[in-house]
Amino acid sequence: MPHPPHPSPSLVQLNEAVRAGKPKLWKLLSATRHLAVAIREQGLVNAHARLDISQAWGDGTAVAADGTHMDTYLDNLLAETSVRYGKPGGIAYHHVSDTYIALFTHFIPCGVWEAVYIIEGLLKNTSEVKPTTVHADTQGQSQPVFALAHLLGFDLMPRIRNWKGMTFYRPSKTTEYVHIDALFGEAGKNVIDFDLIESQFRHLMRVAVSVREGAISSSTLLKRLRSGSKKNATYAAFREVGRVIRTVQLLRYLSDAPLRRRVTAATNKVESFNRFSQWIGFGNRGVIADNDPIEQEKAMKFNALLTNAVIFHNALDIAEIVRQLLEEGWEIDPEDLAHISPYLTEHINRFGEYSTHELGIQPDAYDPKLDVDFTPLREDFTEAA
Repeated sequence: MPHPPHPSPSLVQLNEAVRAGKPKLWKLLSATRHLAVAIREQGLVNAHARLDISQAWGDGTAVAADGTHMDTYLDNLLAETSVRYGKPGGIAYHHVSDTYIALFTHFIPCGVWEAVYIIEGLLKNTSEVKPTTVHADTQGQSQPVFALAHLLGFDLMPRIRNWKGMTFYRPSKTTEYVHIDALFGEAGKNVIDFDLIESQFRHLMRVAVSVREGAISSSTLLKRLRSGSKKNATYAAFREVGRVIRTVQLLRYLSDAPLRRRVTAATNKVESFNRFSQWIGFGNRGVIADNDPIEQEKAMKFNALLTNAVIFHNALDIAEIVRQLLEEGWEIDPEDLAHISPYLTEHINRFGEYSTHELGIQPDAYDPKLDVDFTPLREDFTEAA
């Protein structure tokens, strides 16, 4: 006789949640909704990547990360007054592909250094689009972030505005350069400790594998490295690797004008996404009204999902217009298409349609009477007058 089928994990969890009571059930349902949103967002990203028109904008190998301020009420756990934005709320941190669509979105407090979440979105991205290069603004970089990105196989290339105030590190005390030695400061100083890197290399790789396999989140690790003791060997090794990678990236950034243009274009793209998502999230004047952190993140993820849906819709419309032009005999230059953004708003109806032709329909009769004696109130009104 065949054995009965094993219950699915979701049914087992649901049964446990019901026995545990309403709080656990609510938590399980919230997690399920988050998963449902993630699955739909993944489907949109994959469908967008299969569109030929997306090739005009990028190949999916690069992503830009940036945060945008989200207004919230003050009386909740995540709301803080942002020094950067000058008002209370939280941060919607987006990872936007070079093809304009968002791969991952995270809701973080204002007081958190945004750079600690830059790797998280890359690791949690479950779509078919697998970027290897990540861009960000100056907020998206630090020595430990450069180190972890390199150990995980990502090329972190941020837009660095204050590069003149950063330290360039020499590989040895005797290393000197003919034309760029002034960048490295005084001779014999600012030297990389390669012996420390070699002695800690296995431990660094174990940490990187733990992050890759999900044993520890990249944001948790980077927070610990940021707040940890500088005497800690692991912190020191991450710092040294970060110094190496950041020095190399700074030299690339200064010497390669096309690279600077690509970085600027990528960061401009994610900033445009932020404005586009805010335009779509017009409800309640853009304020996240719920004070529960889970509901806040859910509202932000729904906004990102809707934004991606509109981007996909716009990409389809652009492709259809291109097909019509080709049928009419026009010659289409791919470089011209590269300058067309899917962040189009003029044709999007945010407020719905109202059937004014139905205004002639007579409404149902209403009863103005209420079986309540208002005489005492009328007497009070008369006396007050």
